[in-house]
Amino acid sequence: MGKLSKEELEKIKSLAEGYKADMTAFLRAIVANPGESSDEAAHVATIKAEMEKVGFDEVKVDPQGNVMGFMGSGKTLIAFDGHIDTVGIGNRDNWNFDPYEGFEDDEEIGGRGVSDQLGGTVSAVYAAKIMKDLGLLNDKYRVMVVGTVQEEDCDGLCWEYIYHEDKIRPEFVVSSEPTDGGLYRGQRGRMEIRIDVKGVSCHGSAPDRGDNAIYKMADILRDVRALNNNGDAESTEIRGLVKMLNPKYNDQWKEARFLGRGTVTASQIFFTSPSRCAVADSCAVSLDRRMTVGETWESCLEEIRELPAVKKYGDDVVVSMYNYDRPSFTGVVYPIECYFPTWVLPEDHKVCTSAVAAYKDLFGDKRIGNAKTTPEREVRPLLDKWTFSTNGVSIMGRNGIPVIGFGPGAEAQAHAPNEITWKKDLVTCAAFYAALPAYYCD
Repeated sequence: MGKLSKEELEKIKSLAEGYKADMTAFLRAIVANPGESSDEAAHVATIKAEMEKVGFDEVKVDPQGNVMGFMGSGKTLIAFDGHIDTVGIGNRDNWNFDPYEGFEDDEEIGGRGVSDQLGGTVSAVYAAKIMKDLGLLNDKYRVMVVGTVQEEDCDGLCWEYIYHEDKIRPEFVVSSEPTDGGLYRGQRGRMEIRIDVKGVSCHGSAPDRGDNAIYKMADILRDVRALNNNGDAESTEIRGLVKMLNPKYNDQWKEARFLGRGTVTASQIFFTSPSRCAVADSCAVSLDRRMTVGETWESCLEEIRELPAVKKYGDDVVVSMYNYDRPSFTGVVYPIECYFPTWVLPEDHKVCTSAVAAYKDLFGDKRIGNAKTTPEREVRPLLDKWTFSTNGVSIMGRNGIPVIGFGPGAEAQAHAPNEITWKKDLVTCAAFYAALPAYYCD
């Protein structure tokens, strides 16, 4: 047995199971109101009220709108992060139930945000209550549960504010993004790139008199596509992004292979033209760039600038990175570049080994779930990574604070119609969160 006795672990699991109805009601109360990025006020109010009801020692909302609850008085601060904003519902016709009224049966809860990722905040709030109920809090650690805002618009912006403006730096952070029953120790990064191309308009009846910006962009996009699709042979004019998995080009290739290769794709296109009877005089595209270990924003911009077609058109092409400056629901504007760094926690890091030990003592060597989800989960590695991006891009990617991921729900439910999560996951995560600090601080 590890840092807690078998009896203590059984008490944690029993109490988490006992709070299942409370967690379910809490989750449905949050979901009942829309909470898209920059409009999370109703979610904040609901979470703040629940934290106060269950007995947090301190509850506050910072100027950006992040809601924080603190429990205990120890010197080591351990944080549990869950973003409380959601994406929109999309086409309502694709939903079989009201995304805000939601639904509930013996196993599942449905509604916008239940997997991505309001359920994680619910489990963390009740985990703190379990720690207090069982006397697990001591002079070694203090826990912080934070419901963060604007993640869907700008991953990690909230933690840039928490770290730099609120002056809070936890020892480590548990991200409660959905993990399908696994422990996640990293993710690829991402950035939002823009390419602008200038042209000269003229009448469409004589296109040779002008300089068509759309045609120039077509040449550039062929090169962008090649950058994504090509191999890394020396003879290849545009060496593909797969090169970062090769020890020859990346000394961090092992972790790059763990996270997966980087990708790039065109996500939006814009143009200007005097009319449908004229040559386009400008064209711009947005690129979604996913980055593996060893890639930086500088290297990603430079590889676009070095594409043959970009160099061919010289000063007519500008490659840049987007910025984000949308105000939060409180009105705070906190500008930042649209760069979300890759991060990965080493397998032998104390946070990682503590999490694995706590999980195995509680639940065994495999991922678990309810009867429906267990078969597809238990064949997957227990220690894995996210395919999408999380607040870890700021917490660990920018600021070097270790992050481990474990959260209720499934990645496949994120941003999807008919989003669901599982009551069993809420209970499992609450128990794990309640046990982990004791393992780390032993």
